[in-house]
Amino acid sequence: MPKLELKIPPVAVFGLFAALMWVAAVITEDYFFNARFRHAVIAGMLLACAVLGLGGIASFKQAGTTVHPLKPERSSSLVTGGVFRLSRNPMYLALLLALLAWGLYLSNLYSLAVAMLFVPWMNRFQIRPEEQAMEKLYGEEFLDYQKSTRRWL
Repeated sequence: MPKLELKIPPVAVFGLFAALMWVAAVITEDYFFNARFRHAVIAGMLLACAVLGLGGIASFKQAGTTVHPLKPERSSSLVTGGVFRLSRNPMYLALLLALLAWGLYLSNLYSLAVAMLFVPWMNRFQIRPEEQAMEKLYGEEFLDYQKSTRRWL
């Protein structure tokens, strides 16, 4: 399905998955996680989401390269510092954490399962094509980065 590669903005994919999670919660039984535990975990996830997402954007801006996820070939520099030392895709990791927090908020195991489908979707239709573009642009430098830093976490 190459036609879907780099076609749907990751934020739109995030919105679609969040909506599917809500539907799953509406049509299935809730599983009531301990409220105190759930709220603490959600808060921690959202804090990590903000640090990773905003840190990724700030790193891109500082490097003077594009944040546009549908045009990776426009990249003007390979960003490997800051939050990019933890993950090659901190902004996508932030979206995943937000989906998991949403699933916990919904208190629904099926919603959490839907959130986990975000990973293979992003790997196939967003990250793999981005990595191909980065390898073309940066060659060995990107391959070395790829070996030293995990895709997600």
